[in-house]
Amino acid sequence: MFVFPEPPYFFLLAGLLAGITSGLAFEATLKQLVQEWSISRSTRTIAYLQGVQLQLPFLGICIGICIFLASGLEVFGFPTSLSYGVAIILTLFTGLLIWSQLSKLLVQLERGGSRSIDLDSWG
Repeated sequence: MFVFPEPPYFFLLAGLLAGITSGLAFEATLKQLVQEWSISRSTRTIAYLQGVQLQLPFLGICIGICIFLASGLEVFGFPTSLSYGVAIILTLFTGLLIWSQLSKLLVQLERGGSRSIDLDSWG
């Protein structure tokens, strides 16, 4: 007789908690670095925004969300290997798209200042 394994509720909550706390750290770091840039207007600060200080919390977000997605799929009965395979692919793809968009936004901010990303001024 086949017995279903216990769903990974602990990993579901741990992944969600890791993603949220890393997201809060990412937000605080990004706000602090953009505020420093707005005072100094240095191109070095923008380059520093894409450094390890910002990449580490972003990596924490990605890992937390990957664990959350995989555990969520396992709750619905998917095998562990398939769940983590799908979650890793989704997380990598989404993480790369978000990091690319953030990089483009920071370059736009550097070139035109905060007015260049103000959506209310368009139109």
